Amino acid sequence: MSSQEFFCLMLQSYAFFAKCNHYLLNVVFFLYFCSMKRTIFTGHMKMADMIATNYDLILMLPRFGIHLGFGDKSVKEVCRERNVDENFFLTVCNIYSFDDYRPDDEEVARIESGLVVEHLQASHRYYIEERLPHLQHHLDHIADSAGEQSAVILKKYFSDYCREVRDHVRREEKNLGQMLEEMRNGTTRKSVMSDHYQKSHDNIKDKLSDLTQIIYKYIPGERLNEEMMELVFDILQLSRDLEKHAMIEELLLQPTEDCQLSDREQDVLELVAQGLSSKEIAGRLNIAVNTVNTHRKSITKKTGIKSVAGLAVYAMLKKN
Repeated sequence: MSSQEFFCLMLQSYAFFAKCNHYLLNVVFFLYFCSMKRTIFTGHMKMADMIATNYDLILMLPRFGIHLGFGDKSVKEVCRERNVDENFFLTVCNIYSFDDYRPDDEEVARIESGLVVEHLQASHRYYIEERLPHLQHHLDHIADSAGEQSAVILKKYFSDYCREVRDHVRREEKNLGQMLEEMRNGTTRKSVMSDHYQKSHDNIKDKLSDLTQIIYKYIPGERLNEEMMELVFDILQLSRDLEKHAMIEELLLQPTEDCQLSDREQDVLELVAQGLSSKEIAGRLNIAVNTVNTHRKSITKKTGIKSVAGLAVYAMLKKN
């Protein structure tokens, strides 16, 4: 056997081994990510160390009435001084900082719904009263430098976006107000996250992403390059914040739902676990890519698992 034939045989053997052990490899990766997930924030950590792990938390602290200047105090000490519920604060910080973090049922049960509602309302005020005006100021300055016609288009785009955000917040505030009233009457926790709200959240985030693409590609940056970069970073930060905001609603205010996967979701799950993309799954099942993505979101929502490796493990366990 020549060296070239031997090399080809080795490649074929490796491909066969990789295919046979696809699930095993996914298990290894899943266990690794699970071990990483457990590196979460606790009350005994220094507040400064926690902030150093995720600087975006600095912008979230005022919503809890916490300000800088806490020295070397622990999270527990700062929360006690500011009369902040430590468990809820840590849950929010973990959601904001770790994409795969999911509070368990016991952790959610310890959190009062009123605290969640108050935090969501504080976030709404932050978006409407602080971040959107801040972005508007910088965008207007940059738009004026891009020429009269471009300025009109950019300003209208962002003005329409701000109006959409305010309308969404107004509807959500009404829903939250109704929820608070029901809780005062002894009604149990209920969902504020309908499919309409989820689509609205996605649309708001997508439009921010579109704005960054417009700035990247089509606005001349010779004169205001530094301000444009600052604006892009601010938009990306707001986009992350909105995403986490939606997650807090979903994870802490959603009631426990039936986690049974439909037959079609089970089909999608098995193909996802095999490493197929949404486009490949759509072709295999003869359905639209958007339909596949909808099923994937539903699977993640029902199982609480986002990664392909984790879904592969889940699919194996369900078969056994």
